[in-house]
Amino acid sequence: MSKNEPVRTKLSRKCISEKVIALPPSGIRKFFDLLSSIEGVISLGVGEPDFVTPWYIREAAIYSLEKGFTMYTSNKGTPELRAELAKHIESHYGLPYDPENEILITVGVSEGLDLAARAILNPGDEVIMPDPCYVAYPAAISLAGGVPVLVPTTVENDFEITAKDIECRITERTKAILIGYPCNPTGAVLPKDELIKIAELVKRYNLLAISDEVYCRLVYGIEHTCLATLPGMKERTILLNGFSKAYAMTGWRIGYATSSKEIIGAMTKIHQYTMLCASIMGQMAALEALKADDREVNAMVRDYDRRRRIIVKGFRDIGLQCFEPRGAFYAFPSIQVTGMTSEEFAEKLLMEEKVAVVPGTAFGQCGEGYVRCCYATSLPDIEEALKRIGSFIQRHRKK
Repeated sequence: MSKNEPVRTKLSRKCISEKVIALPPSGIRKFFDLLSSIEGVISLGVGEPDFVTPWYIREAAIYSLEKGFTMYTSNKGTPELRAELAKHIESHYGLPYDPENEILITVGVSEGLDLAARAILNPGDEVIMPDPCYVAYPAAISLAGGVPVLVPTTVENDFEITAKDIECRITERTKAILIGYPCNPTGAVLPKDELIKIAELVKRYNLLAISDEVYCRLVYGIEHTCLATLPGMKERTILLNGFSKAYAMTGWRIGYATSSKEIIGAMTKIHQYTMLCASIMGQMAALEALKADDREVNAMVRDYDRRRRIIVKGFRDIGLQCFEPRGAFYAFPSIQVTGMTSEEFAEKLLMEEKVAVVPGTAFGQCGEGYVRCCYATSLPDIEEALKRIGSFIQRHRKK
């Protein structure tokens, strides 16, 4: 070892932002570094549809390439896509948005969340959110200089965040409430009456709401309520959505944000200095997705519903208590019968049975004792994974 090497190592750490050093690595990606080195694994881990993007959407992108559409677009996205989105949102929710000033096309919903956080937060501002929640929520707030305030949710209350639990955590530093329903990782869906109570808090305390509704089309036997449709909430809500889940377009990275002219203007200012614009080919594909009818989307939802019922029953049959998800495409079974931590369970299951699941703690402290299992994979793989998990539980159940 060179005598200069320790100096370089020490200097390297000094060069990194303290904010980034304090940020834990993604619990999902950290676990899947291990997965990539093992062959023959059945993965219930990655939240990605196993459906290929419908042909009519792919064809639109191919045609755009053939026509030479390979250039930058407007920072906000193509006028055609924003106009079609405005029509789509108004037809589904009765919400009128100005496509020129109130809609921004983003590189996936994750970029939309990052832009929203940076656009509204000053150092030390607090954002209230549920625990467990999607891994990017606390990270996006922290990186923007804000403070994530986590509200525990439990299976006893169907993993639903409540207005009562939110209100007791509101302080003079609270800037916004961030929710994502249907929920990744639990599959919970907030009922309309609770959303109304949360909306009243937002108005009473003069807050903003960030609502991630990327799974809004994936609900089972119930109706999704868009937060911005509630009285007085359109101007207070940053609505985030995208094409990844409902249209099986994860790799296309096309999302969008809608809000007031002022907030979208602030988000666009950051977007134009960082991402500039979303891919034009992806935007052309998204435009075609909106113009088509919903037959393929509805068919995918029906298939997810069938898999949902099979995986929940399968977990219960092998002795794992499992909350019944009402949206998204994740099951969140309890693994407490094994006495293992979530990380121990996930690692041992992967090594012994070659089944990949995500530790519940990747999504917050309240995920301890659970694992997230994505059922957006083929039915034969789900059935085989359930057999392997059943064998694992038989060997490792607490005596």
